Amino acid sequence: MSTPIEKMRNIAIIAHVDHGKTTLVDELLKQSGTFRENEKTAERMMDSNDLEKERGITILAKTTSVEWNGHRINIVDTPGHADFGGEVERILHMVDGAIVLVDAAEGPMPQTKFVVSKALKVGLKPIVAVNKIDKPERRPDEVINEVFDLFANLDATDEQLDFPILYGSAKQGWMGSDYESPTENMDSLFQLVVDHVPVPKVEEGPFRFLATTISSDPFLGRILTGRVASGTIKPNQTIKVLNREGELVEQCRISKVLAFRGLDRVPVEEAQAGDIVSLAGTTKANVADTFCDPSVSEPIEAQPIDPPTISMTFRVNDSPLAGTEGSKVTSRLIWDRLLKEAEGNVALKVERASDAEAFTVSGRGELQLAVLIETMRREGFELGVSRPQVVMQEDESGNKLEPIEEVIIDVDDEHTGIIVQKLSERKADMLDMRPSGVGRTRMVFHAPTRGLIGYQGELMSDTRGTAIMNRIFHEYAPHKGRIQGRHTGVLIAMEQGEAVAFALWNLEDRGPMMIHPGDKVYGGMIIGEHTRDNDLEVNVLKGKKLTNMRASGSDEAVRLTPPLQMTLEKSLAYISDDELVEVTPENIRLRKVYLDPHERKRAAKKSDA
Repeated sequence: MSTPIEKMRNIAIIAHVDHGKTTLVDELLKQSGTFRENEKTAERMMDSNDLEKERGITILAKTTSVEWNGHRINIVDTPGHADFGGEVERILHMVDGAIVLVDAAEGPMPQTKFVVSKALKVGLKPIVAVNKIDKPERRPDEVINEVFDLFANLDATDEQLDFPILYGSAKQGWMGSDYESPTENMDSLFQLVVDHVPVPKVEEGPFRFLATTISSDPFLGRILTGRVASGTIKPNQTIKVLNREGELVEQCRISKVLAFRGLDRVPVEEAQAGDIVSLAGTTKANVADTFCDPSVSEPIEAQPIDPPTISMTFRVNDSPLAGTEGSKVTSRLIWDRLLKEAEGNVALKVERASDAEAFTVSGRGELQLAVLIETMRREGFELGVSRPQVVMQEDESGNKLEPIEEVIIDVDDEHTGIIVQKLSERKADMLDMRPSGVGRTRMVFHAPTRGLIGYQGELMSDTRGTAIMNRIFHEYAPHKGRIQGRHTGVLIAMEQGEAVAFALWNLEDRGPMMIHPGDKVYGGMIIGEHTRDNDLEVNVLKGKKLTNMRASGSDEAVRLTPPLQMTLEKSLAYISDDELVEVTPENIRLRKVYLDPHERKRAAKKSDA
């Protein structure tokens, strides 16, 4: 049974990472009666894939639907991390209102600014919900003032500035207009959505629909989700698909129309204008394409997506251990997988590199690309990945421009000096420095993206894990000159074999290791960090010479210092331009691009020339 248009509302929940969007959606689903009383529910139900559950972050925008007092509310849960901003940008035109969720202690953060600017630009009417009001360090009145200033700075209209405010705790399951007197449930938020968010805009004319997200199903094939702009759509209806320029992509018959009911997608007999639905039956259609009646010739205008700022080279794994751990190792399989990813992720750009067996993948940030690599690794791929490089641009005069990011760091007061020193070395400019709670300072910088690659780990070490760094793309600005890279060299294995504990023990004074005894190594593989600034080739296969003499104390067990734990993100941030991360389903190894020492020397001379 379809819901009348006046009883329908479409909203997005937008906020900075970790401000509680997915927890809020969980609570709205529970309190709307979507589940039976005894039905078992998971925490963060909308974070459905493994990586989202492991990392505790939302990576993909997802839609759900709840019913409350006869109204159907379609809710889009969006990612909070800047690297996945492309997911937010493209779904905003599907909705008519937005709940801007803000932490009662942290206030609006960089990603809040990014998503709110996009939402205001498309004319959405915001509702501000101050979440986590149960925190002892809450400061709700100041936070509301900061939100108002943010809206004003982003050129919000008078109507948008007159936003309604609610306070509450998604974790405790309540929202109300007064933070001093908690309510019993989320009814205030439901009522505000019904009263404040306008009825979906419906245009006159035949069926038109703009695809905003893509997924695949083993039975139905490609499934594209979006909002029906005009007309109606039924299963078996013949439609055509137009791209952004208005060219015909394909003509096809829609096999299934799926509507959102709680966490499920349910087949329906008809979808009307204003509803958010998924359509199956296409073979070539993609995100930003317009699905329409055969009589329509003009596509719906799609929101432009911000350009990528970072690129990496993905190449076929050519190490001596290639093919021993993964099942997908050829360039064709890697290329097909990258193309499939670029189809669904509009913020990603994939090109062939000059080398036949390498591909350039450009995206919004290191985390976005690291998530792609981790996903491919779990699917059985083996590949070599280069150090992230920034995507440069040129102005009209031919001068080089590089991406600059706004960086906000919250840290204990005692560590501010080292942060200022390290970021000034990385060509960052400090804009603001002020207290942000008891014993904490908030610092704001404009820093080149180049200088921030690999800084997260260093920041954690310098501040003993107390710093919280948030960053967001600010603008392209003139190139700031050379930035000093890694200060230390590396220890490189000479031969292929298995690492011996005695050899590693003898090399400990040369620097910390990255491998365990018994790990497979090969010539040109990085096995540790050198304490000096030059690279050093070492033999990790050399065992202890055995004699028939026994002396007291000489046969004690070898005690090794635990090696450095090199995660994927850590490895990508650590390597230099002449190094690669070898990624397989079982291991992450670091290596030189040229495994042969003579080739390495030749390449180094060429780059110095």
